[in-house]
Amino acid sequence: MFRRAFWFTAGAAAGVWATTKVNRQLKKLTPESLAAQAADKAVEAGHRLKDFALDVKAGMTQREDELNDALGLHQDPDRPANVTALPGPRRLRAIEHDQHDKTTHRSNRSTVSYNRNEDH
Repeated sequence: MFRRAFWFTAGAAAGVWATTKVNRQLKKLTPESLAAQAADKAVEAGHRLKDFALDVKAGMTQREDELNDALGLHQDPDRPANVTALPGPRRLRAIEHDQHDKTTHRSNRSTVSYNRNEDH
């Protein structure tokens, strides 16, 4: 008699456990549950993509600062963030070269022929 009661209880418990497992799986497969799972995954992927983009941007900024330091390009506080100035000696050479070109162009205006087709 004790054996029968034991096996009856074990069978009932196994049946309840199996029924509970099946019902949980069925609830996971309803359209609403699948939509919620997909939305959660999409939000999670969006957060990962945003974190990746922020990491890339931080790396780009760091590398740009390293290159500016290596090239001697320093940011002037009075200048907008997207404009960098040439360092002193290069800047002076560029200004002198620009002024030299303007004076040469003006003095040789009559001797230099200008061909508009060369610009295209």
